[in-house]
This record gives sequence, C-alpha cells and structure tokens, in this order.
Amino acid sequence: MTEAKQRILVVDDEPQLTRVLLRSLTSKGYEVRIAGDGEFALQTFHDWPPSLVITDLAMPNMGGIELCRRLREISEVPIIVLSVRGEEKTKVEALDSGADDYVTKPFGMDELLARIRATLRRKPATDSNTHILEVGDFRVDLDAHLAVHGNKELRLTPKEFELLVHLLRNAGRVLTHHALLGAVWGGEYTEQHEYLRVFIGQLRKKIESDPSKPRYILTEPWIGYRFNSE
Repeated sequence: MTEAKQRILVVDDEPQLTRVLLRSLTSKGYEVRIAGDGEFALQTFHDWPPSLVITDLAMPNMGGIELCRRLREISEVPIIVLSVRGEEKTKVEALDSGADDYVTKPFGMDELLARIRATLRRKPATDSNTHILEVGDFRVDLDAHLAVHGNKELRLTPKEFELLVHLLRNAGRVLTHHALLGAVWGGEYTEQHEYLRVFIGQLRKKIESDPSKPRYILTEPWIGYRFNSE
C-alpha cells in the first residue's frame, strides 16, 4: 500500500487494458482516473492533477507523444509511456518529448508497479540553494569540480564530469542518445551516437567495478542509457 493516496492518470483507448490497470492500481492504494485519448487526458489533468501519468502512444485525436509535449509545457509530472515491442524509434521520440520511462507491451503488472514506485520516489537531486549533488554512493561538488564515489575521488575529464553530472541529475530516467548528446555536447552533436558510446565506455571504466557488467550506467538497447543509483 502507498503511504498516501497518490493519483495516477491512465491514458489508453483499450478498455480491456484500462479495466485491468484500474483494478490493479486501485488495489495497491492509488487513486486512478482513465482517459481514452490525449485531449481528454489534458482536461482531466487540469481538473484532477495526478502524481503520475501512464499513457499509451497510439491513440485517436491526440496521441501519447503530443500529450507528453503538452504536459511538459505546463508540468514536471512523471510520465511513463506504454508501447508495443519494436517501436524503438517511437519510444525515443516519446522520451525526447518529455516522458520519464517506458514499459513495453505486453508487460507484467509487477514490472509496471515497480516502474511506478521507482518513478514516484524519484526526487530532484539538487535544488537552487545547493551546489552539492548526492545520489546513492556518489557525491559531486559542482563548484570544486570534484566527484567522489564511496571514499574514492574520481579522476574525470571535463566532459566525463559533465556526463556524470547529467546522469546523476536524471538517475532512474531513460535518457536517449539524442538527449544526452544535446545536453552535454550541444545540438550539433545529437546524431554522434558513436561519440557518446566512447565516453560512456570511458566513464564506466572509472566508476564500475566490472565495466563489462555495469551496475550504474545501464544500456537501454537502441534507445540510450539509464543511471541506476541503487
């Protein structure tokens, strides 16, 4: 059970799936409302602000990608998208449009519930009054340009440092190749995926006990990377 009645807005045009989600999520203590498309979801969002949005991608009137864009214009509410297997390009577009995570259909309810819990407990790693970033076993002093893992100071190049900071700030989120390249290197590098793989490999060598079996920087095949702080 959740500590408080957290609200989840489910956006999907498949009645059979929404019935299952409504029953399962309600049984876990969440308040749930259903919207059959993006337009109705936006109306519901304004009337009933949720703690999290779960949205399908392919829907009539307004699909999930446009819904992600519209929500990001007004809110930082966490968004999990549902997609069918093989839609990697669409998943990337949804993530670049503001989604935090994705679950591939068909999925198990335990998997979805785990993603919901992880997304809801995610908090901003820093606020406007601090220059210290602490995530899991990592501590970064942004002013001093100092990164520590456990009790070990990490010897990072400037770009490795920027890359680690961006990963830590978004711990748990799926970050696309495009988003990472744009955030750390700038818009002119957003298609240089091999460039990113090289830097991820270098960073893994410095923070992972076994870079071939990473614990922290996880690969999301064809999509990007996720930083696991646990």
